[in-house]
Amino acid sequence: MAFINPPAHLPVWLRLGVWVARRIAGKDLLPARLLGWYPRAALSSGILEALIAHHEGRLDERLLKLVRLGVSFHVNCPFCMDMNAVGWEKLITPEELAALQGRTGLENVSSFSETERLAVAYARLVSSTPLAFPPEFIARLQGCFSEREIVILATTAAQVNYWARMIQALGCPPVGFNDLPPFFLAAGPGIGPAQTNQEP
Repeated sequence: MAFINPPAHLPVWLRLGVWVARRIAGKDLLPARLLGWYPRAALSSGILEALIAHHEGRLDERLLKLVRLGVSFHVNCPFCMDMNAVGWEKLITPEELAALQGRTGLENVSSFSETERLAVAYARLVSSTPLAFPPEFIARLQGCFSEREIVILATTAAQVNYWARMIQALGCPPVGFNDLPPFFLAAGPGIGPAQTNQEP
């Protein structure tokens, strides 16, 4: 259970938003209802979610899925892992999933492209505390991605961080988007500050 209960009554526009979210997700999303205690946050969060990047050029569905799942595991948010894992088996291999979880290094998975390794490594840096971006890493990032692509990667990683922090701060459990084994909803032993500056 979450740390608090949702309000008994939601504004009409928020009830509509919760209904739309339920229709899209196929699940009742507790975080949306909890935000009813502060409707301004509900509105801004809804706008943030509605305008997320889906795919653009080289930043295709697979790459953005790698980034979102990589962040979800890095910040150890079970709700985010569950939600961002929807359809993972169509885009990601079990070996790649293990690398995203930190159970093996990104460099040990031959099916990752260099672009994908770099994107996931960048997402991990965006999600680490303290924030640190080694100049040599940024030079490689700039050599691989356009300015627009870097902004899309940064905002995608930051968006997952926003939801992860808020959802965990409110104590929201996973909804059950996936019938996942327990090992899925946990980061591997290598995820965390020790790996944040690791070169892909």
